[in-house]
This record gives sequence, structure tokens and C-alpha cells, in this order.
Amino acid sequence: MRTHRPPTTCPVCSEALITLRLGCPSCGTEVSGHFDSCRFCRLGADDMAILEVFLRSRGNVRDVQAHLEVSYPTARARLVEVLERLGLAGDAEAAPPGSGTGPADANVGAGPDAAGILADLAAGRIGVDEAERRLAPQARTGA
Repeated sequence: MRTHRPPTTCPVCSEALITLRLGCPSCGTEVSGHFDSCRFCRLGADDMAILEVFLRSRGNVRDVQAHLEVSYPTARARLVEVLERLGLAGDAEAAPPGSGTGPADANVGAGPDAAGILADLAAGRIGVDEAERRLAPQARTGA
């Protein structure tokens, strides 16, 4: 039996839809009620593809970047967008560098802090290129 992805929003008012009935394709049993839907089930095909690449690469954003054929910041931004759609972007640590919302951005505009930059690099919040860019002003000023 061919199945389809269920719609996630009402075509009339655009509110989120809920599951009211489940059925067994083998015996025809049906169960009715109000069922929560899986947060991952609400993702579109593009988001699911990015998430699958991320999981297959065991969290390596460079692999996601290569697969999507985009820059590292773009790949990271797309992953953050998926987190937002899943309702998981409330963690400031997940914010992309330069967004002004993560710990790596606390010193933006106030002069870079080498220890903070290196900590962000070690934690994977920023890449080597971003760390070099942020550290470059310090090297010139001797800070």
C-alpha cells in the first residue's frame, strides 16, 4: 500500500493539524483520539535531507557543507534553521557565529578575546577560518 506524508497545517486556516485516527493496514483496526505528532514529522523534505546528511556524517558540519556544496557558515545556518523548526534553537550555544545571540558573539564590537575565541573553536561553535578572522585584529594590535 502506498502511503503519503500527512499535511502539517490546515489548508483553510493554516493552524497546525493533529492526528485524530490511526489505522492498521493489515487488519483494518482503527484507533481514534487526539495524538501528538512527531516534531521530526513536521519537517519538510529539504530539512529532512539536511538532517539525514548531518546524522550520517556523525555531526560533521564540514561534511554537510561538502554535500550541500555551500560555505561552512551557510551549512551551519541551515542546520540552525532546522533546529528552529524543531523548537530546539532556544540554546544560545546553537546560535551561528555572527548572529549576535551566541557566546561567541559576546565580544563582537568590544574587541576579540583570544581565550573565548579558542574556546568556541574547541567546542565546535566556530570553524578555523572564523577563529583566524577573529584573531587577526589581535595579532595586528598586539592585544
